[in-house]
Amino acid sequence: MKFRIALLFCFFLPLALMAQKITVEEYIETYKDIAMREMKEHKIPASITLAQGILESGAGNSALAREAKNHFGIKCHKGWEGKTYTMDDDEKDECFRQYKNAEESFKDHSLFLTGRSRYADLFKLDIMDYEGWAKGLKAAGYATNPKYAQLLIERIQLYGLDRYDRIAMGLETEGKTKPVKPSKPDEVVLEPDFLFELAYSPTDRSVFPLADMTDDKRFIYENNGVRFVFAKEGETPEGMAAEFGVKFKKFCEYNCIKRPDEMTFHSGDVVYLAPLKNKNRKAKSYQLAHGETIRDVALRFAVKPERIMKLNHLTDGVPLKKGMKLKLK
Repeated sequence: MKFRIALLFCFFLPLALMAQKITVEEYIETYKDIAMREMKEHKIPASITLAQGILESGAGNSALAREAKNHFGIKCHKGWEGKTYTMDDDEKDECFRQYKNAEESFKDHSLFLTGRSRYADLFKLDIMDYEGWAKGLKAAGYATNPKYAQLLIERIQLYGLDRYDRIAMGLETEGKTKPVKPSKPDEVVLEPDFLFELAYSPTDRSVFPLADMTDDKRFIYENNGVRFVFAKEGETPEGMAAEFGVKFKKFCEYNCIKRPDEMTFHSGDVVYLAPLKNKNRKAKSYQLAHGETIRDVALRFAVKPERIMKLNHLTDGVPLKKGMKLKLK
């Protein structure tokens, strides 16, 4: 890697105004009615539709979902005559379908499954058998991830998405269902910190000083003295560790990742290339927002999560409440 710091001053760095990420719960609440309507019309379990949307679009936060309104990762394929969106995926510059809105994406997802012979066997299954549907989608080649069925089933069970199947089929009324997630609205426990492997994506990149540039002209920034890069859509922990010459185990440690095989980065995610610090140089403390975890704070301020817990005398399982002030030094 060659140092080209002098060249960096020749570049103008615009502000990156990125949409605020939504939670999985908000995603479910927004699209559950559409999923149930599609179930009634096309006989696809609402639980499967929602789980696929959560997984494929990062709960609506991926660049493909935000910019192309494509929530299911459906590529153009032969015969597509609508607008397109180009993005690197399995190969460079792949063609994805682009929609006017998310609802159009949900409808096309139903047509995509009902209109292709390789998915025909799915419709022979019991419509309430979401596990069979998840395994059938994997077997039919919907995704290449070997754990695709397992990932869908885990999300259905974690969020109780199968109740929307029962509601759609008239077996249960929505008013008697439980909340999407069994936690109080103003707190989140430490245990799920690493569950979805979400990265930190700042809305303004200009606050971070430039430190270096790689041979392929990729900028390296610093946060709290820790070097990092902004991820490109679809990059993986393993691939980025190899690209920047960081041992994979260390890379996962730097970025607080416990399930690297189940995650991909989104465009603009902060990815650290060195160990987080024991304290923050500037910020003395931080007030928790709704739903934030220790890991979120660690990635935002480049401070080790275990150090934050020690500074604040916290232990695993202790609930974090909105508005709680956490020491960072």
